Amino acid sequence: MNFDKIRQDFPILNKVTYLDSACMSLKPIQVIDKINEYYKEYPGCGGRGMHSISKKVDEEVLNARKEIQKLLNIKKEDQIVFSKNTTESLNLVYNGLKINGGIITTDKEHNSNLVPVIRLCKKNGLKHTTIGSKDGIFDLEEFKEKMNRDVKLVSMVHTSNLDGSTIPAKEIIKIAHENGALTMLDGAQSAPHKEIDLKKLDVDLFACSGHKMLGPTGIGMLYGKEEILDKMEQFILGGETVTNSTYNSYEIEKVPNRFEAGLQHYSGIIGFGEACRYLRKVGMDNIVKQELKVNQIIDDGLRNIEGVSILGPEDVGLRPGITSFNYKNKDVHQIALLLDHSKKIMMRSGQHCVHSWFNKHNIKGSVRASLYLYNNEEDANKLVDGFKQVTKILG
Repeated sequence: MNFDKIRQDFPILNKVTYLDSACMSLKPIQVIDKINEYYKEYPGCGGRGMHSISKKVDEEVLNARKEIQKLLNIKKEDQIVFSKNTTESLNLVYNGLKINGGIITTDKEHNSNLVPVIRLCKKNGLKHTTIGSKDGIFDLEEFKEKMNRDVKLVSMVHTSNLDGSTIPAKEIIKIAHENGALTMLDGAQSAPHKEIDLKKLDVDLFACSGHKMLGPTGIGMLYGKEEILDKMEQFILGGETVTNSTYNSYEIEKVPNRFEAGLQHYSGIIGFGEACRYLRKVGMDNIVKQELKVNQIIDDGLRNIEGVSILGPEDVGLRPGITSFNYKNKDVHQIALLLDHSKKIMMRSGQHCVHSWFNKHNIKGSVRASLYLYNNEEDANKLVDGFKQVTKILG
């Protein structure tokens, strides 16, 4: 795979070194063109009209579902519910699924999969259990000890946006199912970067965001097994969620329409589908290899700088897309700003919406380099060399 040629699909890379893809991925010109195609050629409303523009929108939305279905190996496209993002998808579950027992999460949950759990457990008197990590790696033995028949949902971040580590999802799901619990994965960081086979994983629910996987902002999805989506209550009601209504009753639509209330983000859906097509063309295995190659240079370079500490597993192969680090006790935002202003290196600084983990470990935050398919060795060397210069300023 020619990754130098791939970089040409992202014109902004001529101006900056972008190392913040865990927050937001760049968009290739193919996705941008597909979004513009909607607005230029068929800028209408799908699902409600009989005219040709409306039918074209329906066709393109269906094509997008099928592209997502292929990328994630989903049995039926109707198991895909469109949302604004991973956060909304997760909240759709917590507000629509009847959970009558304990919930287990990891110690590295993004607020999107932590705060709704805290609220739900407090509201309904449910037990919330957090599984820790050892040397940055999910503690599977602790999970086995704490998993029991009283737990009804195991909901976990698949790949951490904090340090890039990935949980052993298949084994976790198997253990949870043996104990009669449902499973859900926050795939915001895994879906863009590695092959996801939802049939093989056998996970019950899976959420991800388009904006982290080369797609537009404001579009995401929730996958669910048919029998689970059928049982879930509607979170939002309105247009397109019902087949009929009177002044005192209504008949709900079939899945997924019943969960997609109101006029949809058609350009976002269509762009999301195009992004999935692009990723399939590149190949998810090729993306993992490229990220690891680039991240190895970053990891090696930073470890040779006195005063640098790297979060997560020591083995970069266990976090191929992210290096999250600190330098002495220096302010992480100052480090990020210096790299931006002096070298045009774009990185995230702070607690990355994982305040709970940082608070537990009494760490103020970190600087995070997060990679994607368009990053190369030159980017890695720019970061290492640029940071060396920053350390001279910081002392």
